[in-house]
Order: sequence, then C-alpha cells, then structure tokens
Amino acid sequence: MGRAERPLAELRTLPNAEGMVLRVSAPDGWQVWEYPGEGDVGKMSALAGETGAPALFGYVMDSASVVVEAAGPESGVWTACLARTAMAAHLGVDTGDDDGPAGSGEEADDADDADGVDDTEERPVLEDYFLHPRDAAERAVAWAAEAGQVVAAQPVLDVLFADPDSGAGELAENLFFRLLDRLGVVPL
Repeated sequence: MGRAERPLAELRTLPNAEGMVLRVSAPDGWQVWEYPGEGDVGKMSALAGETGAPALFGYVMDSASVVVEAAGPESGVWTACLARTAMAAHLGVDTGDDDGPAGSGEEADDADDADGVDDTEERPVLEDYFLHPRDAAERAVAWAAEAGQVVAAQPVLDVLFADPDSGAGELAENLFFRLLDRLGVVPL
C-alpha cells in the first residue's frame, strides 16, 4: 500500500507489479493493492522514495500470518509480523514471549532437562527476523506521523501482539487491515 497520484502498479519502482489488483482506495490518495503471485513486487524504500510518502507491504502467508515491510522517506525501513504464534510455527522458532514468570526475571525451567542436558543454549526467536512488537509499534507511530497521522502506540501494539481467532474463522488479512486502520491510513 502507498500514497500516490497515479496507480501504484504503474510506478517504475514496482517492476514486478503486473497482475496487481487495486483493492481499496482511501482518503488522501492511499491505495491498497493485492499481488496474487509469488516473488518480489519491489522494495518499499524505493516506492517511498518515488512517491515521497510512506509505503507498507503485507505478505500474507496462507491467511495465517503476515510479514510487514514498511518504509518512509524520512523514517526508514522496518519489518514486523502479524499473528506471531503462526509465524513462529511457520519459521520453527519461539515467539520470544515466554521469558519466565511475568516480571520476575527468573527462568521458567531449570537449565537441565530430565536427561541432564543443558537447555541454556539460545534458540531462535521471532526477533531474529522481525522487530519486537514494542519496537515495531514505535517505528509504526513514526511511520504514521510521516504519513500525516497522529496515532497512539498502544492500539498498534495490540495488533502486533494479536493472533487471529481461527476458531471464529478470522484470517490474518483482518489483522493487516486492522493495522492499517490503527495507523490512520485506511479506516475499517
């Protein structure tokens, strides 16, 4: 998604945009496009540079999770994910959200498991790939400010920590549009 006077699919910074479909036009020239193929559409930093406005890409993975790449001409590039539990399962890593009892600073388990094997070796976590939600929320607020919006960090943080309710049939796409709403660019 981005903001431009022309359709985003026509911009030179999205060289692989063939097949993109406009899904939503929002106030102030914001456009949400869907790219039904696989592969790289283009870099959000290049899109932000060409349009002079922030840009944001959401790669939806089987309606279970979303990779978010965002960039602003001034605020730079940042990445995050939506539906952390599903993303962690997809990548085969921990969410990093279980650091022991809340606020205690203590480990939840002994360092040795039942076999006497030392479990203190660090395992990969989502933050090895994406910003932690608190850091992503901070960057998202700056991104929104660059887009001319004043947003609070907590509603953005809530979306970044949320998981879709698969029992109710909620899709990760819903979280993506909720994020756009919280950023003030595409209202629900």
